[in-house]
Amino acid sequence: MEFFNNLFSGSGTATAILYISLTAFVGVFIGKIRFKGLKLGIAGVLFSGLLIAHFGAQANPEVLHFIREFGLILFVYAIGIDVGPRFFNTFRSDGLRLNLFAGGIVLGGFIIAYLLYVIADVSPAVITGIMSGAVTNTPGLGAAQQVLTDMGKPDDAAFAGMGYAVAYPFGVLGIILSMVMIRLIFRIKIDHEVNDYKNKLSSTQQKLETIEISLTNPNLFGQKISYIKKVIDKELVLSRILRNGNYLVAREEEILQEGDVVIGISAVNHIDNLSMTMGPVKIAEKREISGDLAMFHVLVTRRKYAGKTIEQIGIYRRYEANITRIFRAGTEILPTHGTTVEFGDTVRIVGKRELLPEIRNELGNSVEELAHPNTVPIFVGIFLGVIIGSIPILIPGLPAPAKLGLAGGPLLVAILLGNQRRFGSFDFYMTPGANMMIRELGITLFLACVGLSAGGQFVRTIAEGGYMWILYGAAITMVPVLLAALIARLLNYNYLKICGIISGAMTDPPALEFANSLAPVHAQSTAYATVYPFTMFLRILAAQALILITL
Repeated sequence: MEFFNNLFSGSGTATAILYISLTAFVGVFIGKIRFKGLKLGIAGVLFSGLLIAHFGAQANPEVLHFIREFGLILFVYAIGIDVGPRFFNTFRSDGLRLNLFAGGIVLGGFIIAYLLYVIADVSPAVITGIMSGAVTNTPGLGAAQQVLTDMGKPDDAAFAGMGYAVAYPFGVLGIILSMVMIRLIFRIKIDHEVNDYKNKLSSTQQKLETIEISLTNPNLFGQKISYIKKVIDKELVLSRILRNGNYLVAREEEILQEGDVVIGISAVNHIDNLSMTMGPVKIAEKREISGDLAMFHVLVTRRKYAGKTIEQIGIYRRYEANITRIFRAGTEILPTHGTTVEFGDTVRIVGKRELLPEIRNELGNSVEELAHPNTVPIFVGIFLGVIIGSIPILIPGLPAPAKLGLAGGPLLVAILLGNQRRFGSFDFYMTPGANMMIRELGITLFLACVGLSAGGQFVRTIAEGGYMWILYGAAITMVPVLLAALIARLLNYNYLKICGIISGAMTDPPALEFANSLAPVHAQSTAYATVYPFTMFLRILAAQALILITL
């Protein structure tokens, strides 16, 4: 018994890890409990930590601080890698509008916090801490505490931390509650929102179709397929030829004849031009390829081909086969000669059936290789992210420089790496399973540490008047969010995208996790990542500005 008493009452690393593990286990269990169709999800870990700390659990604060920050880094890095391939397309399409909504939420919270300072006579340090906790923004709190410390007011910095701890739990719950309220007010059906998102996504992406072209242009008779590929490389990927009732692979040396029907893949917007240059075009009916030819999918897991173009790989030169489509991160890519193939891509190949095993072997097609953890680039990315997040950004009028912090820096780097996919010999591919594992582990560690850090003083602070701080925080949390969400919904924004905007504007990973649990699509994560970097910068500035204005 004495052994366990010493173990659970110690101040070492082992005790901290024991309490974090216990908090995570209990919290995940609590998060799975449904009440009238709703559940806390990953936010249950936060409340588990508050409860366990309230009943006397004391863990080394330095260990908790380190694990909390590292968990947050893991979470945002996994999010960035996941949304990176779609981030810039989304930003170009409606990123400005999404960031305007997020900026409005930040400004709304700042105004409410300032009004509470004036009306309720709350100290500058406390109201700044409440604002940071209400929007679940740890870097903003850190920036405010740094300003107070530089001004020679370390006690005020401690008060800011207490305001943050009291407001944070409802900050998490209030954001989730706002999402639920919007869903109930507008009687939103998730299935309808998922279909709406997928339809809009497909309309903005390059829609590929299998087409049949009846060759009628006499200038093409007698020309080799290699000639056609050069002329229309960016418009059509040749798959096979229908000649006299037989299908032939569209080999480089094959000569086109009058009456041939060319079958290939093209984007819908290229069909009119192909009709003028080659002959009548029609969308091909879906049918299975029979006879000597076959269509099959291959995973690219041979690292020597990662980062190489279709022309450099040269499948069409060595085999009677053609790569007709590339599937990457949920999108279809038309494979021109200059298109780069990346590790983890799935390619569709049409060719001689007997060549299937050989081509698969050459490109890899190894699920085991794909699942092998690629850890070095992960830590390289985190290393760069921490450096970027630590760079001081000098803003005129502020006594201390702003920073993106340990959340904003790794997220920004991960988005860039996820979009770029590789630098030299480093590829940043992460399997969906590995990504989800890192994401879940990171957010669980983060919330467990936040709960254990704040739980010891939580009830006492509330009993001594801190309950008013919760009300102030609730106003800062919910009023701007509900107003922005109502406006966005009235403008016909997709509910899942609204949830992503809210989560990103409040820099709240647990809220994003809750939003992601609503539907298995990328609308929430993409919107979150689109607004998060800009919002993080605004949150840090807002916390520092509130201190300067009110002191």
